[in-house]
Amino acid sequence: QVQLVESGGGLVQAGGSLRLSCAASGRTFSRYGMGWFRQAPGKEREFVAATRWSAGDTYYADSVKGRFTISRDNAKNTVYLQMNSLKPEDTAVYYCAVDPVGWRTAWATSSYDYWGQGTQVTVSS
Repeated sequence: QVQLVESGGGLVQAGGSLRLSCAASGRTFSRYGMGWFRQAPGKEREFVAATRWSAGDTYYADSVKGRFTISRDNAKNTVYLQMNSLKPEDTAVYYCAVDPVGWRTAWATSSYDYWGQGTQVTVSS
């Protein structure tokens, strides 16, 4: 069982930045695939970014490419999502998730077995 605790959400003006953090339990964190997803009201949960066990393998949704950066600190069992140039359409609840296998399809929600509770990000215009 893996537990995830997210933090860092909040209210920010358009053009601003936030950094989300997700701390995970588990002895083999370095082998996990880690993903960030988001869900806006009335919409389905969508892929944002992911990283496999090798931090060099990162994936981004087209809507956030060039603005968001996913990173991980295996020593701290933590994955981060740095969000810059935020837009009102980025407003959503953001979830981190764990792929314990480590190499499943990074952008598919079905690849992830464990999910955090979510953190709200609100971008005002």
